[in-house]
Amino acid sequence: MDTKGHIPVLPNEVLSVLQPQKGEVIVDLTAGRGGHACALATQAGKDSSVVLFDLDKANLAFATNRLAATGAEVHPVHANFATAATVLQELGLRADCVLADLGFASNQMDDPSRGLSFMGDGPLDMRLNPESNTTAADIIQTTPENALADLIYHLGEEPYSRRIAQKIVQERAKEPILSTVRLAQIVRDAYGARARSSRLNPATRTFMALRIAVNDELSALDALLADVEAGCRKVGEGGWLNHGARVAVISFHSLEDRRVKQSFVALDKSGLATRVTRKPVRASEEEIATNKRSRPAKLRAVALLQEDK
Repeated sequence: MDTKGHIPVLPNEVLSVLQPQKGEVIVDLTAGRGGHACALATQAGKDSSVVLFDLDKANLAFATNRLAATGAEVHPVHANFATAATVLQELGLRADCVLADLGFASNQMDDPSRGLSFMGDGPLDMRLNPESNTTAADIIQTTPENALADLIYHLGEEPYSRRIAQKIVQERAKEPILSTVRLAQIVRDAYGARARSSRLNPATRTFMALRIAVNDELSALDALLADVEAGCRKVGEGGWLNHGARVAVISFHSLEDRRVKQSFVALDKSGLATRVTRKPVRASEEEIATNKRSRPAKLRAVALLQEDK
């Protein structure tokens, strides 16, 4: 497959759990560069419909053009995936395959101007949708120390959040913190001698917390999971999910995976859907060797019940 600058994680596993069939409606809630959507649409054939969601207009346009080669009917949507249920109903479509890959495209991560990584110097931005208002720099500059410590602790699961927040407040009083490299150094300084023995780069959890906050990622995931449950309950009443629909989510950290697991277990216990994956599907050692970013990925999936005949 032509990866075109981004390697989709768990591609074979996604096809295995979603099993797209001829003519089905496929919904990729985080289209990125279109890798997963292309594979799904190719398997579903030319009579399929594909709805692509993404907050990044450039990536959405790229993925839309890429899907043209599959012959599928493509509906690009520049919006948060939390709107999926509403958009599908507006389009008059009911989904058979739904995928949410909660990571972000490599071209976003590798572009210093997006500010998502501390590996290169860039503005402290972190917006997945460049048209949204709040940047990471805004949060760093304006959030009170206790609230900032809470944010880093709860969204980044960072044990040294108090020390980091205190150091950030001290440094921002001297001059605004506007670059990724400066923030990363401030966090390293807050770690002190612990930085040398840290398994992760000391800035990892703080950057993750800020990215989640800037993009309101957990609220969007909660809204999506609520809509999946509602879709299961309304499957016979014109909801956004079809009978037998498969829904898969790829998460990359425990805050996401915990929510997905609890939601899917509840759907299974209530008889609204069955778990396709009893345990999370992980990347093989072969995949990790060629795509290190696949290492933390966890894939979970459920399937709605088939219509009674």
